[in-house]
Amino acid sequence: MGGAVLPLVIASVGVLLLFQILLRLRRGASVQGAVVVITGASSGLGRECARVFHAAGARLVLCGRDAARLQEVVQELGGNSADGRRQTFAPSTVVFDLARVDSVAKAAEEILKCYGHVDVLINNAGISYRGNILDTHMSVQRDVMETNYFGPISLTQALLPSMVQRRRGHIVVISSVQGKIAIPYRSAYAASKHATQAYFDCLRAEMGHLGIPVTVISPGYIRTNMSVNAVTGDGSTYGVVDKTTASGWDPRVVARAVLKAVRLKSKDVVLAGPQPTVAIYLRTLWPALFFKLMASRACKEQRRKDE
Repeated sequence: MGGAVLPLVIASVGVLLLFQILLRLRRGASVQGAVVVITGASSGLGRECARVFHAAGARLVLCGRDAARLQEVVQELGGNSADGRRQTFAPSTVVFDLARVDSVAKAAEEILKCYGHVDVLINNAGISYRGNILDTHMSVQRDVMETNYFGPISLTQALLPSMVQRRRGHIVVISSVQGKIAIPYRSAYAASKHATQAYFDCLRAEMGHLGIPVTVISPGYIRTNMSVNAVTGDGSTYGVVDKTTASGWDPRVVARAVLKAVRLKSKDVVLAGPQPTVAIYLRTLWPALFFKLMASRACKEQRRKDE
């Protein structure tokens, strides 16, 4: 009897350890103590990501154009009491305009000075657009591309060598469903997100042998001020909350999905409802029908504007 107990105890301990290992793998890697850089961190999804990653114990470097608004986020996070289960850290900030590509290299140097390295870069900052192609100035097309495409890839390429040197790091970009399909009256935005998807897909392939994961997250509409701050064809501010935006995803839910994607080192994540998800497959499998549906949508939107 006594001889049978010891093997049973050892087997039970083994099963428990195996269960804990599987549970840890399912939850993914921890971000406790990891240096996480978030652009566009002063509002919207960036601000929610700051809250989620701070609570998870990350060492944050918050980036944005407005120093005062970044400090508001820092103060807010500093006022959040820890739950006692993990240590949290006061965030650092780096102020710069991502659309000014010539300032990105200097900003990257400041980012690296905060902790000496970067574990996770979350390219979140961006701008939206609403407009008719016929009425849109080329300067607007260029400005949207500067912010949504050239800015993120400039920061990525500035920080990438330090990751390659350490053989550690994780690149994340917040793209959009419109980086996979294009809808009418979003030309500048959809084009910038298509370019973003292509660049980071290439980067993922090139970084694979170095063990540096690249994650593209493509949400649908999110309940933020994205449409309010969108630019129109003449460069003015749109200033309206779209119905689609108002009924979009809760940014807190999206931020938690970003954290999960980082922990699991996911490659490509689409956060959208059934309709846009079907549209993504339809664009590939039955493009003629997709084009017809988009043309019909464009006509309906134009009629509403004419009324």
